[in-house]
Amino acid sequence: MVESFITTNRFFDSKNYPRGFSRHGDFTIKEAKLLEHYGQVFYELDLGKRKPQTEEEQFFVAMCRGKREPMTSKEKVWYKYITLINKPKRFHTLSGGKPQLDPLEDYIDIDL
Repeated sequence: MVESFITTNRFFDSKNYPRGFSRHGDFTIKEAKLLEHYGQVFYELDLGKRKPQTEEEQFFVAMCRGKREPMTSKEKVWYKYITLINKPKRFHTLSGGKPQLDPLEDYIDIDL
């Protein structure tokens, strides 16, 4: 039987989480470990760089495409990660005006 989400590479996002997932406060320790251990596979499956090998991976890809809600802990943590890194970042001015959205933050640049 083939296992799902097999990889030997750890996943790090030095742009959004330079000190690691567990030290930032967005993720629980369990979620941070899931991201570090399986995140590289999640990333490759989400981008289509890797073909799903098992039914569990096929369900994961369907969740990434918006065809189903996240059900497993792996799907939920990846959905949470993607939601957090794609959230518009606001910056504030000292002039007292309304905060503006930075249009360049819409692009994802993950250092692997």
